[in-house]
Amino acid sequence: MWRMGGKSDDQNLRERVAELEQEVKERQADLKRFREELGKANQRLEKLIAQLHTELKLAHVIQKALVPTEFPHIAGFEFSTKFVPSSVSGGDYFDIFEHDDRFRFGIIVSSASGHAMSALLLGVLLKMTGQIEARRGSDPHVVLQEMNQQLDQSLTPEDQADIFYSLVDRRNFEMRYVRAGNTIALHQNFSTGEVRALDSSVGPLGSGFQAPAQSSSLFLNPRDRLVLCTRGVIEARSPEGEPYGMERVTRSFLTGPKRGVHELRNHILFEVQKFSKGLEPIRDQTLVVTEVKDKVIKLAKS
Repeated sequence: MWRMGGKSDDQNLRERVAELEQEVKERQADLKRFREELGKANQRLEKLIAQLHTELKLAHVIQKALVPTEFPHIAGFEFSTKFVPSSVSGGDYFDIFEHDDRFRFGIIVSSASGHAMSALLLGVLLKMTGQIEARRGSDPHVVLQEMNQQLDQSLTPEDQADIFYSLVDRRNFEMRYVRAGNTIALHQNFSTGEVRALDSSVGPLGSGFQAPAQSSSLFLNPRDRLVLCTRGVIEARSPEGEPYGMERVTRSFLTGPKRGVHELRNHILFEVQKFSKGLEPIRDQTLVVTEVKDKVIKLAKS
């Protein structure tokens, strides 16, 4: 049909179809460019992820290498330790070391909020155990204050660290200690069989941290035992997502072998692994078991 002074319906339709085809071609070209850019972005992202994985793996290897594997022989005490690394979240460190005064020794168990905080904390801990306040036998709360001062300028509000530090004097078997954050510290009195948690009621090391005004104190007797572990143990999860928790740690302590630090350590770890059914730990797991030996001679104070 022809219209005077205008185009036919067929012409209008053909022109509209041509316009739509052109729009489709332009959209296809845009889509092709988008896919190309997306492919390049994915390649860059994969490369970045690979680099981060390598860096985290390297940090994990370095951290594992720095965790002590040999400890001094300390008369009157027996130790058993285990470090289970996590590729998800790392940051644990522990050490058992003698002081310049050979009748004193220290135990440190710590857990930081990830590899970055771990590097800061690890540097301070290595320096501390190597040469400063801890070597001179300062009270644990003083050591904690010193540690926080060294960390404070480098911390962000998100950075946190859990620390248990104890100083044991073999002359009278007094253990002075501080506990900051969620490091677990359990003491079992051999005479009564009672297990109680050691707590100095202080939050984790971090921005705005306030160290306690004094250290807590505990006198150890023959065959008393201590179980120290990082939060990775109580935060181990079942396939259903349930955390292992403090109650189960205490129960595994109570139901474990009555003698032998290695046997008790293995029992606790076995219970944790059985609960999690082989799942990858979401945090590093550190366990330190200490037992006072049967025959100890309490030395007179000098």
